[in-house]
Amino acid sequence: MLVLHYTGMKDGPSALARMRDPQTEVSAHYMVEEDGAVHELVAEEARAWHAGRSQWQGDDDLNSRSIGIEIVNGGHDFGLPAFPGQQIEAVIALCNEIIVRRQIPQTRIVGHSDIAPDRKDDPGERFPWRRLAEAGIGLWPEPVSATPAPVAERELEAAYRTIGYSAVLIDSDINSVTRAFQRRWRQADVSGEADAETRRLAVGVAALYERSSPSR
Repeated sequence: MLVLHYTGMKDGPSALARMRDPQTEVSAHYMVEEDGAVHELVAEEARAWHAGRSQWQGDDDLNSRSIGIEIVNGGHDFGLPAFPGQQIEAVIALCNEIIVRRQIPQTRIVGHSDIAPDRKDDPGERFPWRRLAEAGIGLWPEPVSATPAPVAERELEAAYRTIGYSAVLIDSDINSVTRAFQRRWRQADVSGEADAETRRLAVGVAALYERSSPSR
């Protein structure tokens, strides 16, 4: 798996110092600065402490099965600033290298909020997921021209399960799952309320994931 984060700290040096401090028990394989500089902090073969309590597509202990990239950005605590273009280009280049090297499926490229929607918000609703998908990193649904039939609650829940969100949270805290979904695919509305557009998108993303998932 490939997990993308924002650092959520005031600047890059602060984040780098924190991830280099063994007392914090926080680490990632890479960190990408605002100017596009890339720091390799943990060997890809080693386990980094970036995912925490999380789940995706039925898997847990994601630290043991993922590569984590921290992207320098103040996050929600610092006004969720835009990601500079040179930083995103560096993220794209790094992700593509890792995807090829590690043969990571497109359905296994996630944000921290995807795998821990009840406790994490990063990389946030300003992260350009569509731009990454256009560069071959992750999936983005095609627009639907026809007006679709209403999506029932059970269909929404099934779509979330197909994409990979935690089945436990779908049953117990579906609003947090909806909010995480919106942060990635409907960034103009991160309310946690599954309106008709969110439901339609969820069904479309689930169909795309089903077609793209490798046999397990």
